[in-house]
Amino acid sequence: MRLGRRSLAVAGLLAATPFAARAARFEEPARLPFREGRPTPATAAALREELLFQQATQSYLWALPLLNTLGMQLGSEAKFGAGYNVLPIWKRRLDAKTLVTTPNSDVIYAMSYLDLGRDGPMVMVAPPLLQGILLDAWQRPIPVDGGRFAGDVGFAGPDGGQGGRLLIVPPGWNGTVPEGHIVYRSGTNTVFVFLRGFYEDPKVLGPAVALLEKARFFPLGGEATARPMVFPDASGVPVDMLPLRDGRAFQALHALLNRETPGLADADWLGMLAQLGIRRGVPFAPEARERRILNEAARTGYAMSRVIGLQESVGGHSLRAFPDRHWLNPLDNISAGQGAPVRDLAWQTAMGWRDLEMRSWFFTNYYSVSPGMLSKVPGKGAAYLIAFSDAAGAPLSGGSAYRLRLPGPVPAANFWSLTLYDAANGSGLANGQPFPSLGSRDKPAAGADGATTLHLGPKAPAGQAGNWLATVPGKAYFVVLRLYGPEAAAIERRWKPGDLERVK
Repeated sequence: MRLGRRSLAVAGLLAATPFAARAARFEEPARLPFREGRPTPATAAALREELLFQQATQSYLWALPLLNTLGMQLGSEAKFGAGYNVLPIWKRRLDAKTLVTTPNSDVIYAMSYLDLGRDGPMVMVAPPLLQGILLDAWQRPIPVDGGRFAGDVGFAGPDGGQGGRLLIVPPGWNGTVPEGHIVYRSGTNTVFVFLRGFYEDPKVLGPAVALLEKARFFPLGGEATARPMVFPDASGVPVDMLPLRDGRAFQALHALLNRETPGLADADWLGMLAQLGIRRGVPFAPEARERRILNEAARTGYAMSRVIGLQESVGGHSLRAFPDRHWLNPLDNISAGQGAPVRDLAWQTAMGWRDLEMRSWFFTNYYSVSPGMLSKVPGKGAAYLIAFSDAAGAPLSGGSAYRLRLPGPVPAANFWSLTLYDAANGSGLANGQPFPSLGSRDKPAAGADGATTLHLGPKAPAGQAGNWLATVPGKAYFVVLRLYGPEAAAIERRWKPGDLERVK
């Protein structure tokens, strides 16, 4: 197999031409000179650095769920503050100024981060009517004692939307559980808190925000002395919460490893991190040349994840939700039979191995998933459909115009929406409109047959401004169609949207 130019060291040994010209060449590092069966000093140095680059690139892809979590946490805490008592809320909805993977602009978001290693077991006081998810650092839904629930809080969780006291405990904790508490046992010290507030009228957001502001967090046994909750308004604030995608990724992994329990990863992957200098209790101090290689590896790993994340199939499995449409869903698609989840929420296959490529597909563009989100009970949960391509299979382009027909009535008990995302990073498309989304609560016009036709393109068709989402010439994008409270026709796939049809 021929290998591309992989590291700065190999490139320097092979040629002194500019980087772009070197990158365009294909060379085999294995063909570097050996003498009498032994590598020359230059060959040995080059291949050692090549090894570092390859190990770092693969470690980046393996750690992508962690890097997704860390990107959100570090970006948020640098802008809004850190601590169990800090819960940023996007009080005026989340717009394209917040860079984060595929956010939903049609609900009110609140996101925060707990450190159970520093603060110990935490109590969450959940108000009634809440909907949220508790995930560990790998973004695995946190199991609840009793085994019936994982991650979900509120309507889809063990409190059933009644609210209550949740006790979130770190790995290995076996203390006494106070009466009346629901126990969530995290696999990591780091806990990602993701809460959502729903509104009926986009002009009346106050009640949804007020509900989220009723949530409280404090250390077990420390309610009386806990720091007061603060709820920064994150709306309209420029902040980068995307997965870390340069050399900072490895610095962040080192910090995470050192505040987590030894169970963060298995011995093999801890060994891979150790090869990069990322070890518990040992300073992370790569030399200047190593830092350059690690930076290049992170950038390359992220670029690889973008290639993976824009595919319609992974590992030979189609992700299409319908045989005759380009709509996709990684957890509910035709490759395992219509309407059947194909993988568990830790991306482990029935054969016992971790589907790393499918996990990279997900975490380069998305975050958080829970059993409640995948509910097959009509009127509950949500249904998600993703499209990267038009009806002809061509990538969606910001300079073209498209038409999307949604047969009526759309089977969503709560609401539906279509959102545009930047193909470069999965964040909301900065298209010049207040929000890169359009849905049922915006009251787009429907045709005589009840179908709703949406228009995507740089300019609104005449008379169609209310059904139009702006795109940006020169910026590729993809779309996510969300149905909240999908009804039986959606769950059973008797209803399906049209493909995006290019009109010019």
